[in-house]
Parts: sequence; structure tokens; C-alpha cells
Amino acid sequence: MELIFWIIIFLVSLVAMVKGADWMLVAAEKIGLALGLSSFIVGVVIVGLGTSFPEVIASFAALLQGAPEIVAANVIGSNIANILLVVGLSAVVGGRLAVTKNLIDLDLPLLAIASALFLEIVWDKQIVFAEAVLLLIMFVIYLAYTIIHRETVGTEANGNGDEPTEHTPTRAERRKLKTAEGEVTERPKIGVKDIGLFLVGLAGLVIGANYLIESVITLSKILNIAPGAISLAAVALGTSLPELLVSIRAAWQKKPEVALGNIFGSNVFNILLVAGLPGLFSTLPVDEQTFALGLPIMLIATVLFIISGISRRIHVYEGAMYVVISIFFVGRLFGLF
Repeated sequence: MELIFWIIIFLVSLVAMVKGADWMLVAAEKIGLALGLSSFIVGVVIVGLGTSFPEVIASFAALLQGAPEIVAANVIGSNIANILLVVGLSAVVGGRLAVTKNLIDLDLPLLAIASALFLEIVWDKQIVFAEAVLLLIMFVIYLAYTIIHRETVGTEANGNGDEPTEHTPTRAERRKLKTAEGEVTERPKIGVKDIGLFLVGLAGLVIGANYLIESVITLSKILNIAPGAISLAAVALGTSLPELLVSIRAAWQKKPEVALGNIFGSNVFNILLVAGLPGLFSTLPVDEQTFALGLPIMLIATVLFIISGISRRIHVYEGAMYVVISIFFVGRLFGLF
């Protein structure tokens, strides 16, 4: 009975956290535009950071509850889920995913560099303060380079600073603040509903993350499984559900750039930000199962993803292979085979 109770707590907390992050993100987009930020900056910064909020808050909740090993497991598990499940299922559903030139020029090299840096840092099975600072410095460089690069590409593409035609605008970017002549149109107004939605979303995110980590720790004791193992699988999958649903829908609608674009940025954000911020406040250990199984699977998945990106196509059979590897990973994680 206790097991069922904590499984329910885990699921409810996960829903509260993911939904809270979504509400907060919607409100933050509108508030950013209302304050005069360009739709491009809102799309890159607020939307980009917003997709990593669940992982960041869950990591801090893990620190507060004395389970710092969950942080590295959360990062590695989320990256595995993003590639093997999100990209794999999207390729199976969509038939074939095409990778845009912009992803090859910018996102692929940055993902490769971030992954190599992360491997070097966790090789001693811990992330210390100096390494966390390095990750955050790299994150700032990544964010600045992304903004500068995409602004340059956009200007060269159509001469007016908009995003290139191969880029599919985010929800925020579709709310254009400027006309083609550069005249500012009416900005959205911030209402009580927007502030309320932001605060409710933030509360759902924080409270949900707190109970999520508590349920992970309790379930690990009941099932005699390391907390990192549950984080590698269940927590990582849960926080990746929004990307999974969006990407599968986009693949079904034959919009591969939407299905793939957010995965590159999300994985880099996980490595640099989700591991970097908590590392400022505590040494983050990498438990044996995460190091011996999770890290190799993440690296294999990343290499396969980069190779597929270079070839500019992810076929159905490649997507199916990704899904099979993810099933193997979960099975090995829980000793099923």
C-alpha cells in the first residue's frame, strides 16, 4: 500500500512540475514581449531556458533533500530520453526527419563540445565547484554565440534581421512586435491573469519538484534501488514528456525542424546549466550505476545523433534503433536482462 501511495505521489508531482513549467513559460513569454524584449530574444532566451526549468528545479530539490547524486543522473537521463525516445519515436512516426543546415553549422558542434566537456568533468565521478563554474561560463558563451550566430544568419537570409526561412518560429516569435518597415506595433499588455499564471506555474514547479524528489528517495528505499536509477529512467522521461509530445506531433505534420531543433538546445542546456548551477552549492557525486551505464549510453546516443545530423537525415530504421537502445538501457538499469 505504501508503494502505491508513493507511486501516485510521484506521478502527481511530475504532472504538477511539468504543467507548472508550461504555465510559467507561457506567462513569461507574454511578459517579456510586454516589457519590450524582441520576439527573437524572448524565443531564444526565455523559451530556451524555460524548457530546462523542470530539470533545474528538480536538481535543487535533490540538493535540499540530501540526494546530490540525483543531479547528474537527471542530466544524463534527460539527454538519453531526448535523443533515444524523442528523436527515435519522432523518426518512426514521421517516416524520415531532415536536419537543416543551421543545425549542422551551429548546434551539432556545440552539442559535441558540451558532451566532450561533460565527459571530462565527470570522469572522476564528481562535479566540483570549479568545474561547475566552467560549465556555466561555457553556458554563457553558448547562449551569446547562439544569439549572435542566429541574428547574423537571419540578416543574411532575408536582409531585415528576421529568422531565416528554414527556422520555424516559436510561439513567442510568432507574436511579432515589428512590421517589415521596423515600426513597432502594439505590445501585449500584462494582466492580472498573466501574473497569476506565472506565480501558479512557479508554485506548481517548485512544490511538484520537492515532492517528486521526496517520492524518488522513498521509492528507492522501498524497492531497494539507488535513487539515481529512478532518476535516470522515470524522472528523466517525465521531464522530457513535453518535448516528446511536441516533437511527435511536429514529425506527424512533416515539420522535422521543429521535431529536432529543440533537442539540440535542450541537451546542451542540460549539460551546462542543469549540472552547472547546483554544482555551485555542493559537490555532485556520480553514482556507480549512472557512471557505468548511464554515461556510456548517453555518449553512444549523442554520437549516433551527431552522425545522423551530419548525414542530414534520420530514417525510420535509425529511429527504431534509437528506441531499441532505450529499451535495452531501461532493461539493464532495472536488471530485467
